[in-house]
Amino acid sequence: MLYKTLMFMSRLVRCLPYDLLLFIGAILGNIYYLVVKKQRNRAIAQMMPALNISESEAKELVRISFVNLARNMLDILYMPKLTPENIDEYVEIENIERMDAAIAEGHGVVVVTGHIGTWEWMSGSVALKGYPVTAIAKMQPNAEYSRALDDIRATVHVEIFTRGTSELLSAGRALKKGKILGFLADQDGGPGGAFIPFLGKIASTPMGAAVFARKFGSPILPMFIIRQPNGRHKVRIYEAMHYEDSGNVDEDLLKLTIDITKIIEDVVREVPTQWLWFQKRWNTPPEMQKKGKHHTVKNVNELEGA
Repeated sequence: MLYKTLMFMSRLVRCLPYDLLLFIGAILGNIYYLVVKKQRNRAIAQMMPALNISESEAKELVRISFVNLARNMLDILYMPKLTPENIDEYVEIENIERMDAAIAEGHGVVVVTGHIGTWEWMSGSVALKGYPVTAIAKMQPNAEYSRALDDIRATVHVEIFTRGTSELLSAGRALKKGKILGFLADQDGGPGGAFIPFLGKIASTPMGAAVFARKFGSPILPMFIIRQPNGRHKVRIYEAMHYEDSGNVDEDLLKLTIDITKIIEDVVREVPTQWLWFQKRWNTPPEMQKKGKHHTVKNVNELEGA
């Protein structure tokens, strides 16, 4: 039933002018801010120390972030409307030549991004430009919602490898074939993650992007999609990063993960209303770190000169 409801909503949303969709998103976002007390309070509590701002400032920024979130959700439902012919009306891609250069290296491309803007549109816009895009995504709590989301992603030719399946094998094969493999690198990494600073607090950080870059010799491209004042989007493609082998795999993976995380942190600080502040980013405390792991640093400078 949920699947049919979401697909019906998608068809309905696609009948609306995009500017009207933005207006509806603003209304829904403000309502959402008032209704979801638990998520609102978590977002405010996490934003205040991260940005060193007052509670009143955080409340206003979180309210705007909920508006952006509502618009992002409507964007996802609208996504089947996107085509190679009209994508430029909605999304501008900066420095696409960096993607071409990374692909030309012949080892696939690891793209790292975060829960910033309508990240689904970022992968979709690149795929609609003719690039082979894949991504690792977690299964949603509701199977029907996951099915609807995957079917919507398929309309813009993005191939998804679902966590908990044979996603690692499939992802490795994608890189070997020269495809793009996307990672959301701003999630809690659990006890096996690298415990490094993020927005002023130690956070368990997934190391998958660095591990894949090392394993397959793939360049890493940080990429983010930022909603513009007119409601449209701009994709930023940063300069390529590479795994640098010093002979100490542990430290090399950690340093690359720190560099990736710092870029994500800088973007969040630049556009704080476009990040998902209520996610449980700091859910795993350092004392839960897996035994035998040494990926904990209190300061990025600890690795300088390593």
